[in-house]
Amino acid sequence: MNPRSKAGTAADATRKTILLVDDDSSVREMIGRVLVGEGYLVLRAANGAEALRIAAANHIDLVLLDLNMPVQGGWDTFEKLTSRDPLLAVIIITARSNQLFTALGAGVGALLEKPLDFPTFIETVSALIAESDEARLARLAGRHSEFHFLPAKKKEA
Repeated sequence: MNPRSKAGTAADATRKTILLVDDDSSVREMIGRVLVGEGYLVLRAANGAEALRIAAANHIDLVLLDLNMPVQGGWDTFEKLTSRDPLLAVIIITARSNQLFTALGAGVGALLEKPLDFPTFIETVSALIAESDEARLARLAGRHSEFHFLPAKKKEA
């Protein structure tokens, strides 16, 4: 089976598939529920190794990837996923600070810091799924391209 092919119903073929990778089951459930409500097909993984197995068996349009995970961390998972599919759209979602320059250098499409602002999150997901291959190639080559960054909301005193 071609690792980029996707088995499923005819209805699933029209929906975009998002791989949600986070070790926190409540985060996977909450974000997954929001995305399903927006019409996306969501595949969930609790760690990087599981994400790689799922990505190898399914067509993935976008990956939402946490950085702090057991078994295999986020950046290592990102590297392996994008070595298989360099044009794969990836959004890093993390509570880890100071990841902006690493994300920019890696060619990530977006960096969203937890806790998420859900309206902006949905806009970012939609924008990256619709992004052209040319825009992704430009970002990977270090040329000017749109990058989405949403720092964590500061708590008010």
